[in-house]
Order: sequence, then structure tokens, then C-alpha cells
Amino acid sequence: MLKKLLITEKPSVAMEFAKALKINATRKNGYLESDEWIITWCVGHLVTMSYPEKYDEKLRKWRLDTLPFIPTEWKYEVIPQVENQFNVVKQLMQREDVTEIYNAGDSGREGEYIQRLVFMMAKPNPKAQMKRVWIDSQTEEEILKGIKEAKDLSEYDSLSDSAYLRAKEDYLIGINFSRLLSIIFGRRVASQIKEEKVSISVGRVMTCVLGMVVSREREIRNFKKTKYYKIVGEFGGDESFKAEWKAVENSRFFESPLLYNETGFKKEIDANNFINSIENKEAFIEELKKSKQKENPPLLFNLAEVQNECTKRFKIKPDETLEIIQELYEKKLVTYPRTDARVLSTAVAKVISKNLNGLVKGLNNPEIQNILKKMSEEKYSTNLVKTKYVNDSKITDHYAIIPTGQGLENYDKLSELKKNIYLLIVKRFLCIFYPPAEFNKLSVTIKVEDERFFANQKVCINRGYLDVLKGENEEKEQEEKISSKIKKGDKIQINKIETKESETTPPARYNSGSMILAMENAGKLIEDEALREQIKGAGIGTSATRAEIMKKLERIGYISINSKTQIITPTEKGEAIYDVVFSSMPDMLNPDLTASWEKGLDMVAKKEIEPDIFMNKLEKYIRNKISKLVIPM
Repeated sequence: MLKKLLITEKPSVAMEFAKALKINATRKNGYLESDEWIITWCVGHLVTMSYPEKYDEKLRKWRLDTLPFIPTEWKYEVIPQVENQFNVVKQLMQREDVTEIYNAGDSGREGEYIQRLVFMMAKPNPKAQMKRVWIDSQTEEEILKGIKEAKDLSEYDSLSDSAYLRAKEDYLIGINFSRLLSIIFGRRVASQIKEEKVSISVGRVMTCVLGMVVSREREIRNFKKTKYYKIVGEFGGDESFKAEWKAVENSRFFESPLLYNETGFKKEIDANNFINSIENKEAFIEELKKSKQKENPPLLFNLAEVQNECTKRFKIKPDETLEIIQELYEKKLVTYPRTDARVLSTAVAKVISKNLNGLVKGLNNPEIQNILKKMSEEKYSTNLVKTKYVNDSKITDHYAIIPTGQGLENYDKLSELKKNIYLLIVKRFLCIFYPPAEFNKLSVTIKVEDERFFANQKVCINRGYLDVLKGENEEKEQEEKISSKIKKGDKIQINKIETKESETTPPARYNSGSMILAMENAGKLIEDEALREQIKGAGIGTSATRAEIMKKLERIGYISINSKTQIITPTEKGEAIYDVVFSSMPDMLNPDLTASWEKGLDMVAKKEIEPDIFMNKLEKYIRNKISKLVIPM
């Protein structure tokens, strides 16, 4: 009898595929088999790239005359610890009765790479048709759809090319530059940090992230606080409110050297002289602007955004967040986690009521049920198709992370932290069905002679989606303080005018969550969520690898992450390595360069450039770098 072979990323996923296919399979050594199907699995990477000494034993020793090391034909080998499972997969792929082979690995670049390495080494039955299963969640419906709509494996060849190139790039940069800098500078660094021997580890993404951490730390270290003096007035008699002075055009102090900035003086004496000069003068309402403002719910979570949020709320590392969301994904509770998209596809948006109905029927949580109940009672629209939350052009591999509305029998068994992270995703999803928050805005300009004081007020008049994200009892909204009786042209009482001492503050250190965001935005830590979305481009690393990069930097002792606050600081060793890289190949610290490599890989995946073009540029870059550093010696 002819068989179909399906290869998943791990045993637990294989079981879910078996359940979805409703096959009565016999469990064998490393696989399941029924009359029609054979289901087996990888266990992470089964195959890896060979170290240089496998090409030539002489390359075991680190020497300048063996650099650069760039193979013409690449060698790969089976990882000894998982050789048994590789042999199982290989034997199954070579069986004569297997006519279709389904790659059901993780639906991303790294998942593609893991399986393609196995296919390359295992040499499957040439008569078998090779197919790719690509799914967004592990619900039964999605698994069956993925198998039914599986495309020919060749359709994913460009993704595979990109995956191979990413691995080759990391390998070549890591091996060549780590050896090069260790040989030239290793002893110097060892002496500096008082260690017997130091191996300098360099990585395409890792070194760039180290650079961001060290640069920020030195900025903070060299920062000198500067005091300056603001002018604050209290106006309005009994119904008083505060307004701040600014040296705008027509002010006597516009662009004056006495000012630190337009809001304050460098010296307290000058601030006091200014106050004395306008005391007992008349004040008038020069401008009074009233407006209504709507604030839409934020976009959905991608992995970087949810990792940042979990670091802020729960003080956990990004790799722990990913681990938990991966578990939620495998329990069918949420969609695929390793995504950069913050929107849904049109196809998913059209059937989103399934997700909502699932939550209504299955989620044992009173707060969420109240949110869903209000949606129903207020008849909030669930038609998302023409909203900013649906945009096919902003999705590459997967749409945003949302609850599936399934797997809810697993919810009560989750730990408190896992429940909280799941609910975070659920709330971010539900708020997009709620109306915008609405605010009354009031801007007041007070004129005292040629000087102007400014006051702004923003009062929430309809909480809208804020009821979902912030909860009823959280965060007190700004209260109305400026009297509604004042009108443009009115004379207004000056209660008092005084100085307020301020000082400049250093930039904040990265925490493990904000670093993920900075990596996503090519080295820029952009606090404003809407702005982040607008300027989003090629980042440093990928959603699947960013947390691992930080984990590695901490493991090799280049950075330290505070377990309570998640604040990142460089170690003495990390700073020493930074100095070496900065003096020898500073562009390795440049986020723009690292992001451009990532952009190149993305272009290969999208078939915009040929893999050979990328590889030639990479080889040229490595040769140039090494020749510049080695020849002067």
C-alpha cells in the first residue's frame, strides 16, 4: 500500500497532526504509522554545518595564514546526539512505498532550513512528490487546511536559499572574524580584564547588539546633568490652573543666550529677574482652542511588541516570553508566534467570528466574558476588512498573534504567568472591535505683555477601547481643571508666577524588552508605538532569533541582565571586546549595516536578487576586512 510521509518539527506537533488526521496510528521507534500515513519528526536541528577542521585538520589551529576561510563546497554533518532520529527520518524518506513527502516543519525561515538540511542529507525517494505544509496555528482546522493546500516544495526554494545564506553568513562572519580578532587582540584583552586567555566572539547580529549596549552605557556614564529654570504661572483666581512660559517669537527672550532652551533659563537669577519684570502686569486669554480627538486601538501584537510588553509588565526575558507563547501555540490557544506582522490577512478577517465565538463559549474568565458581553450588547462591528487591522501587503510569512478561540480546555491548567500572557494577547485582540477612545482637548495661550504662557488639557469623554486594555480601575484619567467659563480676550487673574528647577536626564538603559524593539527598528529605540509602525524597515536579526542573541551575549559574559528589572548593562569583558571591534572593524557595530544584510536575505526570499549576488558580496566583504587588518601587520 502506498504511503504519505509527514515530517513535523517535534514529537508533540506530530501527535497534533495525527489527531487532526484522525488516524489510528501505531507508535513505532521515532514515528507513527497507519494504513495511509507515516508521521515522523525532527527534534530541533538534526544536521549542522561542519567546523573548519572537517575540511582540513590543519584548520583546527587558529592562524592568520589560513584566513579567510571560505569553502567552495560546503560540508554538513548529522549531529551525534540526534543521529538515531535522523536515521529514522532518512529510512522513512527512502522507502519505496512513500509517494508523497510533506515538509510540515515550523512555518518560517529557520523551520525551512532545519528540514531542508535533513532532505539534503537523507536523499529521499526520487519518485516521491515533495510538498510544503504552511500553517498559522495548530488547530485541527488549520492543520487539515495546510495539508490539503500544501504546495510543491519548490515554491519555497527562495525561502530555503535565504535560510542557507543566513546560516553561511553567520558561520563565515563568526569563524573568520572571531579567529582574526582573537589572534590579533586576544592577549591584549586578556591582560586588560585579567584573564589567562580570551577568545573574542564576533557575530553579525550579536556584535551590533553589544555595540548598542556599550554605546548607551558610555553615553550615560559621560552624561553631565544640567540644571535649568522653568517659569510656571498659576492663573484664574479661585478656579486656578497652571500654565508654563515659553520663549516663542516676539518674546524679549526669543533665542536669547540666557536660555537653556525655550522653556527655561540657565541661571536662577535670570529666571527671577524675568518674573520681577512681569509682576503686576495684566494677563489676557489670547487663544482658546477646543477640539475633540479620537484615539484608535493599537495594532495587534507581533512577537517583538508582545516581548516588550511582557518585559515591562512581568519583568521576564524575551526568550521566556517566546517559550510561553510557543507553548500556547502548541496548545492551540494562539496563532503562530514568530511573526513580524501586526495586522491580519483579509482571508482571516472574513472568518474572525470563529475566534470570537470560541472565546465566548470556551474561555473561563469573567473579565474577558464581560468585554465580549459588552461587544454583543453594544453591537460593535466585527467587520474588520476595511480597517487598518487588515492589510495583506504588510504580511510576509504570518499574520499577527491572536487567540484562536480553540484549545480552551487547556486554559485552566496554565500557570498564572502563562494565563496572564494569554490574556494580554486576548485583550489586544478584542480591543480592535471596540470604538476609539474620545477626548476633549483644550489649549490655552495667556499673554502677559509680549510673553506667553501655555496650558493644555486632555479629558477622556468616552473610554472606548481603553475599557479593554486598561481596565475600569486602572490609571486615573486627567480631570477637568481649566474653567469652562473662560473666553478668548478675557482678562485673567495672575495668582502667582514662580520658578521651577529642572534638570536634563541621561538616556535610559535598554531593558531586554526595549532592546527587542530597538533591534526590530534597526537600532532605534522608538517609544511611540504609532511612529514605530510608520518607519518600520529591515531590522537587526529576525523575530525568531532576537531573544537568542541576547541570551548568547549574556551566556558568554559580554552583557549582564538584571533578573528583577531586566535592565541590560555591559560587562568589563563586553566593553573590552567593543573597543577591539571599534578600533578594527567599526562597521560591525553599525545597526544599518547589519539591517542591510537582513534586507538582502529578505530580497533573496522574495526573489528580488539571486543568491549568488548576495554570496559574492558577502565573500568580498570578508576578504576586504581581513586584508585590511592582516596586511598592516
